[in-house]
Amino acid sequence: QAQVAESGGGTVQPGGSLKLSCVSSRQTFAFYYMGWFRQAPGKEREFVAGIGGSGSNILYSDYVKGRFTISRDNSKNAIFLEMNSLKPEDTAVYYCAGTNIAGHINILDRSQVAYWGRGTQVTVSS
Repeated sequence: QAQVAESGGGTVQPGGSLKLSCVSSRQTFAFYYMGWFRQAPGKEREFVAGIGGSGSNILYSDYVKGRFTISRDNSKNAIFLEMNSLKPEDTAVYYCAGTNIAGHINILDRSQVAYWGRGTQVTVSS
């Protein structure tokens, strides 16, 4: 079973920026779709962004489109989430998500995730 580990969370003021990282132990990492989800207190875990194995097929939720950027570096078995113009409603635990999807997708939901990281807390507060 592949494992992933997130880092980069923290506390930032509204309007600030953070960059999350996720490193995978999977040897065939470069073939598969990866994503980020988040879960705020009392809410369901929701999709944030996803990226295909080649770095294409990028998807964003409407809540973060234009503010967040997902990327990957297959030489490092890593994906990243650069978050700008952060809002208090972005406060959540952010989870890295790995899949067994090698093809093109139009959506990514929790049922398609094969393995999860433990999460990293992002708090946006003044």
